Amino acid sequence: MQMLKRILRETTGAEIAEAALVLPVLFTILLGVFFFGRAYNIYGTITQAAMQGARAAVAPACATCASASLTADQVATNVVAPVLQASDLNLSAVQLYQPAACACGTVGCGTPVACDPAGVSATPSICVQQNVTLTSTAGNVQCGTSVSFQYQYGFNLPFHSYTLPMKATAQMRGENQ
Repeated sequence: MQMLKRILRETTGAEIAEAALVLPVLFTILLGVFFFGRAYNIYGTITQAAMQGARAAVAPACATCASASLTADQVATNVVAPVLQASDLNLSAVQLYQPAACACGTVGCGTPVACDPAGVSATPSICVQQNVTLTSTAGNVQCGTSVSFQYQYGFNLPFHSYTLPMKATAQMRGENQ
């Protein structure tokens, strides 16, 4: 009986047992902070890429090309892709995302404006919608261009893997109105 009491009072090795319980939880929290910090960085990057794509798509003239304005595939490959690559993002993780945008000047939005097929087939695959209604307040209709896409961010925590689909949409008002 005395030996049992002595064994139960013994604290040798308690620190090791406590560390074995606490360290996996602490490690998981630290990895979570790192991965969600990277997710926030990616969200900022894809939002910036969509804004730059919308700005380039709505521009009436291109200073570096022969055409009057950039096509959807040029916006994807020459504007959006370099912004994504600057943050070391995988272009193959970019997927198509088409928001419901109404044609400019329509009274009712029966059919949303389709994505330009040239941007859909480009790498990265983005949706460029030209001449869509951006805002409509008190008879004042503003038209412009919308650029949108989705990025799949995948990361692994101990015992589980996650995928976050992040959507980026940017609209830019047409300057010729």
